[in-house]
Amino acid sequence: MKNYVCMIVLAVIASAAANAGDIKIDCSKDSVNITWTIPAEFIPLATRFFLGSCSPSDFAILQSGEAELYFNHKYMDCSSRRRPKGKRVVYQNELTYRPKARNHPADFTYPFECYSHRDQNTWIPKFHRPGMGVAEGHGNLIFHLALLNEDLSAISTSNEVPLGSMMPIWAAVEQKDHQPMLLLIDECVAAATPELQPAGQYYPLVGNQGCLLASTWGNSKFLPRYHSSAMVLNLQTFKLAFTDELPQVYINCKLVAWDPEALSKERKACNYVKETGSWELLDDPSQSHLCSCCDSSCKYRHKRGADKSRGIAQNVVLGPLRFVNPADKVGPRSTSSSDLK
Repeated sequence: MKNYVCMIVLAVIASAAANAGDIKIDCSKDSVNITWTIPAEFIPLATRFFLGSCSPSDFAILQSGEAELYFNHKYMDCSSRRRPKGKRVVYQNELTYRPKARNHPADFTYPFECYSHRDQNTWIPKFHRPGMGVAEGHGNLIFHLALLNEDLSAISTSNEVPLGSMMPIWAAVEQKDHQPMLLLIDECVAAATPELQPAGQYYPLVGNQGCLLASTWGNSKFLPRYHSSAMVLNLQTFKLAFTDELPQVYINCKLVAWDPEALSKERKACNYVKETGSWELLDDPSQSHLCSCCDSSCKYRHKRGADKSRGIAQNVVLGPLRFVNPADKVGPRSTSSSDLK
């Protein structure tokens, strides 16, 4: 039985491209093969047909006068969006016909999805191992928070990060025999102490129940998931006022293990997309309306205990870290620090 399947989810055809041709999509494990048959009048504009950010790999003129465009690409080579869904991985992209420049809307849009089963031998990164910076949480769950190295392949061996650089923070929940849960970063702040003080100075990074506030002014973003039970917050470091006196920085976060089928305005992960001036839901951009409250308030009143059956929250502290001037030498450190409360 095949481990992958393609699902066509929507086709929006403008009048100018109503006869743009037939499309055949073949999804494989890590790539997609597409044959797009176009009428003869579109042949001079063959280079204006796209799969995501990719142009056709090849084309052929048919005896009928039509032409076939061939797209043979790896999913992630063409700006596909990847998200986990149960035991499968969903790759989302779209075919477009753009006779005008990129800043104009496409005349033809054909979104599609490909599904592939996760390979458990290669899907989990090598640093995702029990016993490395872990602590027991509620409900037989183990929460992780750690600083990764630059290529996201292992726990960092240094706690020093140059100012202005990207700092990948890995959060995960080890579920043991628990039902499958979705890991969310509900809140995060940068502070001078491991425990937040009422009069202390701190900088909100993630707030409003899953909105990445730092993505509105820098290059920070939640990276595409490699697994539903983990997230990587790629945070751009910046100058903190308190580091002039107290050089250490602590990242205080509230992690939530949540029912993956119960995303809402209160349980979500949202990136701000500067190009569109809007918020986008990490796990399903088609439900980005759940992020619409990020610029106001996402808190709603519920009956007491109504959320307890759907998820478990845990406060986590990562640190001490040091944000250093790029001109300074960044020295090694034997282990990374992850303190769970």
